[in-house]
This record gives sequence, C-alpha cells and structure tokens, in this order.
Amino acid sequence: MKILGIDTSNYTTSLAVVSDGGYINERRILDVAVGERGLRQSNALFLHTKNLPELFEKLGDIDKTDAIAVSDKPRDEDGSYMPCFLAGVAAASAAAKAAGAPIYRFSHQAGHIMAAAMTSDEPSIIEKPLLCFHVSGGTTELVYAIPDDDRGFAVKVIGGTLDISAGQLIDRTGVLIGLKFPCGNELEKLAQGGKSTKVKISKKGAFCNYSGAENIVQKMLAQGFSQSDVARFALDYCAEAIIASVRSAREEFSDVPVLFAGGVMRNKIIRAKILCEIKNAYFGSVELSSDNAVGVAWLGMKKHERIKNGAN
Repeated sequence: MKILGIDTSNYTTSLAVVSDGGYINERRILDVAVGERGLRQSNALFLHTKNLPELFEKLGDIDKTDAIAVSDKPRDEDGSYMPCFLAGVAAASAAAKAAGAPIYRFSHQAGHIMAAAMTSDEPSIIEKPLLCFHVSGGTTELVYAIPDDDRGFAVKVIGGTLDISAGQLIDRTGVLIGLKFPCGNELEKLAQGGKSTKVKISKKGAFCNYSGAENIVQKMLAQGFSQSDVARFALDYCAEAIIASVRSAREEFSDVPVLFAGGVMRNKIIRAKILCEIKNAYFGSVELSSDNAVGVAWLGMKKHERIKNGAN
C-alpha cells in the first residue's frame, strides 16, 4: 500500500509517501524576510503554490498511489480555517483525480499527533485516549485525544496558553535578538551557553500566560543581559509553563500518557526539562516534530486499511 500525504501549513510545504516499507518526506520551509515575525496568508499561499511542483519532482515516482491524505484545516473544531491549506487541498484533489484514488482529509493537528506517536517509543499509545501537548509556532494546546475512525482523533482542549503561543515567545525573542525567523534552532544554540534562571509562571488551571515572558525578555535586553542568557530564559519559561499545564491536567487525567508534538518539541533543552518532571511522557522523533506530511499520510493509511477491510 502506498499513501501520498500533503501538508501546507503556515511555514512549511511538505509532501510524503508512506508504505509498509517506511516513509519518504520532502519539506521546504517558507522564506520569511529578516526582521519579520511571520508571513501573511496570501504570501504563504503563493509560496506553497510555487513549492509544490518542485517538491513533487523531488519526491519522485508516485505511481500506483492507493489514496491521498491531506491536511485541510489547523484543528478539528468549528471555524478552524487558514487559506494556506487551500494549496494542499488543490494539489491533493488533482492527484486523487489523476490516480483514480480516494482523498482523505484530516486536520494539521491530527497529523502532528500521529507523527509524534508513530515515532515515539510507544506507538500503541494512540489506540487509547491520551493527552497530547501540541506546541508549535502558532499553537500551544493541551488536548485530550480519543481515537476516531474518521478524523484520526477527537480532541478536547483542556489546557495551553491564555495569550501568545510558546512558539511565538521563542520566535519573538529570536527576532528581538536579531535572528532570522523562524528562530527555534538558532535560539537553542544560543541558549546552550546561557545561565538557567528560576521563572515564575502565571497560570489559570492548565492554561498559562506567555506574553509576560516576552515583556521580561525586552527588559533583559534593555538591561544588558547577554543574548545567551535571554535565550535561555525564554526556553526555560516555555518548559516550565508546559510542565505546569500538564501537572494541572494530571489532577483529572492522572493515569493517561502525555504525548508532546509540534515544532517546539524539537528543542532539546525543553525536552530534557519535561522528561525530568513529567512521568509517562512521550516524544516523537526530532525530524517529525516539525511540520510534516508524514502524519496525515499515516492517518490516511489507517483509514484506507479500515475501509478496504470493511469492503472485503
């Protein structure tokens, strides 16, 4: 069986093919001008449209594709919509028509959960309800996820952020320092030489505030703190806020495993802190923590197998 996956998130164009023998993943990060903190949706849509033909060339032979899976929205909730996903849906529709194959639609978040779970130490955790913390450039959501045959997962948000996302704090800190957006990798390198400091988290239940930390970052830079110390503070704050959210959620979901997904979960400093403080915690591979089409392709494979077996 061969499934083509397509994901066009706000900052990455991604194609993937999954089969019984593994997966192939081709990605391209959208270019953001120096000093900018993101892209307008119109620009993102244009760049995806430009990138997709080139990535299809790199992906190679996709003959005999059994099904196409695509992310068509950020999350599985009413009103969840971003124009950038239209590029992926258009490409998926054309590929499905050409191949005479079905097309399956999933949310970008469901793809993240699937990619993280399948590359974790315990892929079977998706067979039962679990907690998943989706932490990326635009999302900081702690969800209770239940396996769902149609959508991949039925999710309920139970924690996360009350203002900006953890990824926004990281990127805004990086831009203030002078790094190119997205700033995660370079900020982590800087932070490795910085001093870890105690942080105070502002929270309400399993929801935390992150914007106050951005104000502290600005003050630290104005007061002459080193860039490394500022970078380390931002990452320490994200880690402690994530830990605080999980601890609050565990008051209700004490025995449920928690999976960490999304681009921020690539960060080794944040990972290490979480693993020291949170039991029954799982991470996906570093490669597939970032935006990718592999997760939606795996979701498509599972759905296609169920439909095929049901038809037989």
